[in-house]
Amino acid sequence: MKSPYSIVETMIITERAMDLKKDNKYVFKVAPSANKIEIKKAVESLYDVKVSSVNVINCIGKPKRAGRMMRMGKRPDFKKAVVKLASGSIEIV
Repeated sequence: MKSPYSIVETMIITERAMDLKKDNKYVFKVAPSANKIEIKKAVESLYDVKVSSVNVINCIGKPKRAGRMMRMGKRPDFKKAVVKLASGSIEIV
């Protein structure tokens, strides 16, 4: 079994994520190999909350120019999870 710390990497704090916070939804950057069940268990164990649902988004890295010769590089791919907490749960800070 994977550690919850290896599944949930960081919380994503953007303008859209702050708007989702009003609906009791939180956005996390998660391991690319993690599935919804693992993400739910990891968030529940890390933050001591009850998770209602999990939505997962695979984000593809953008192509970027790098170096003096303008070689094309690429930002890394990552996976995002939008976690909705059950009503009555404590807020995640």
